[in-house]
Amino acid sequence: MVKNPKSSKLLIGMHVSASSSLDNSVLNAKSLGCSAFQVFTRNPRGWTSPPLLAKEVNNFRKQLKANKMESCPIFAHMPYPPNFSSPEKISFKKSTLSLIDETKRSSKLGIPYLVAHLGSHKGAGSAKGIDTVVNAFCKAAKETPNNVTILLENNSGSKDSVGSNFEEFAEVFSRLEPLGRFGICFDTCHAFTAGYDMSTKLLATQTWNKFINLAGLENIKLIHLNDSRGEIGCGTDIHEHIGLGRIGKEGLSFFTKFAKSHHIPLILETPIDERCNDEDNLKAVRSLI
Repeated sequence: MVKNPKSSKLLIGMHVSASSSLDNSVLNAKSLGCSAFQVFTRNPRGWTSPPLLAKEVNNFRKQLKANKMESCPIFAHMPYPPNFSSPEKISFKKSTLSLIDETKRSSKLGIPYLVAHLGSHKGAGSAKGIDTVVNAFCKAAKETPNNVTILLENNSGSKDSVGSNFEEFAEVFSRLEPLGRFGICFDTCHAFTAGYDMSTKLLATQTWNKFINLAGLENIKLIHLNDSRGEIGCGTDIHEHIGLGRIGKEGLSFFTKFAKSHHIPLILETPIDERCNDEDNLKAVRSLI
């Protein structure tokens, strides 16, 4: 962990498109000037995907080398359907198998981190949800290569979600085995909509200190830096452009500076519309330093 802020490099990037082919994600990240990036390795809306071909793996790795991005922090993200807290046996089994498959895909591609949401207990209760999600992640860790770290992402506070509350999230993380296979992705928008205010430097500092005191700073491998369209505590996960949402520039500036000084990568998952594009949002973050 870098201790001298002046010597730290801002590691920043976007969730980039891999449309047509996975190796295009590298080119897209390079064109944006990313020093980190995140990608879906397959269709994010489906349960299954065709196995990775050797050609796909080789092309992805070749593009990383050709664009001098081999040492850049790269993150895969789980697709949307899996629910690791589901009390329904079929859904839980499918979700766990999906996590195992995605971890193996990441390993083949040389992607060292995989981000996953915890899911919803669907009315079965938090205790049941915590037990279920712990079982899913522990099983995945035991059945996959150990060169991929699975990152748990805090939830947005939607109904029946597991891990929106910081204490609950920390309990899940503390029960994972082997702990060395896991890390944390902290999402600013999710924390805000779950009820944790970060709209000023003081409030951002207080929220962050609360989280790292519970979960451990050493476990934080990634920050999803997203503004929020929804109000604090609304439980609605709708990301907004940097500085144009309810969190705002002052709060996001705190996280940007902290990430830079502690060498924690920042990934933006901001929208693209007539107001701003990816370049605009990256520029907005860099202006916060």
